[in-house]
Amino acid sequence: MTNPDRRNFLSGTAASAATMVGAVAMSANPLSAEAATSTPNPNDKKMQASNHATFKVNNTALVLVDHQVGTIGWAGELANKDEQEQLKMWTRVMARFAKSAGIPVVLTSSLETEAQGPLLPEFKEILPAEYEARIQRTGVINAWDDPKFVAAVRATGKKNILMAGLTTDVCLVPPALSAQAEGFNVVALLDISAACTRIAAQNSRELLQKAGIEIMTVTPMITSMLGNYKNPASGGFFEAFGKEGVYGAFAKGNLR
Repeated sequence: MTNPDRRNFLSGTAASAATMVGAVAMSANPLSAEAATSTPNPNDKKMQASNHATFKVNNTALVLVDHQVGTIGWAGELANKDEQEQLKMWTRVMARFAKSAGIPVVLTSSLETEAQGPLLPEFKEILPAEYEARIQRTGVINAWDDPKFVAAVRATGKKNILMAGLTTDVCLVPPALSAQAEGFNVVALLDISAACTRIAAQNSRELLQKAGIEIMTVTPMITSMLGNYKNPASGGFFEAFGKEGVYGAFAKGNLR
């Protein structure tokens, strides 16, 4: 083999080896191969984790699913009547704050004439317009499968959704996952939700978190949205606490 031929042979061998090494690296790390060959599509709808810190009074809607006189009795996660009353208290606090702060609220119920019963009567007092406009489902389990419900949520004009449901496992998890999959940012309020059993409650938390849906409770969620007690909406927060006897409940203790 002449010197020029030897140089060409060695150069070709080196190039082939480099190609082989690259291929092996790509096969060992499929993510690298994908990154090298794929072009990001800005129109892809990929679920992103919600971040409660981005939720503010002016960019958030509240969605309450199936808070009915019958469904609260199905929430076996609640140990007794006292815990049921606590859930109602926090629900009223959230509803009052939303009303005072101008946060849009969507209410929905399922089979009101059956065992589920009507919505909790508190809504008729605190949110009369929203109560009258509630989406009355006639059997659809996942509220997001009801076009009227989805239209009502979209009509709020908000991408950040605070959501709660009775029960957590049947009435909150399915629409929360569906909304998150369609590009909404969903935070689940678990102190105004409750599951059928303790096992179902644990499973619900896992499903929500796996989907990137943050779990919060009413008080830290509201204070996060306010950001500052000088925020004009703070007045509604303190008023809701006062009307619902929250300070007394704190002093009494035994809150779930």
